[in-house]
Amino acid sequence: MLDHIFLSVSDVQRSVDFYTAALAPLGIAHQHDYDGKDGPPGHPDLKGFGARGRVFFWLRQGPVEGRAVHVGFVGDGTAAVDAAYAAAMAAGASDNGAPGARLHYDPRYYAAGVLDPDGYSLEFVYKSWQHQ
Repeated sequence: MLDHIFLSVSDVQRSVDFYTAALAPLGIAHQHDYDGKDGPPGHPDLKGFGARGRVFFWLRQGPVEGRAVHVGFVGDGTAAVDAAYAAAMAAGASDNGAPGARLHYDPRYYAAGVLDPDGYSLEFVYKSWQHQ
């Protein structure tokens, strides 16, 4: 299980605004800002997002590698996936796969894909067998 990920973005505030809107339907919120000067020399400033008492997704200013990264966010049902996709699109994402079953994986795998403002691939996913 992953504990956290840092994602380098070209415009931190734009990305904070985007992820705040896109992740809200999944119950993930901007929760914590970390001032890099509190860490070891060279530590970046971070903007942290999380849910249920955990901060696990962090944004930092830095070089962007676009499609080099794919991040999947868990939804608690198909409606949450649909809502996250709609929110991301309204916040400036580009479509990378409309909501629906991903039969090539499993008929119970429901997902939607977008590209964030830096071109990172995001997937909002509900796998019913993981919620039983």
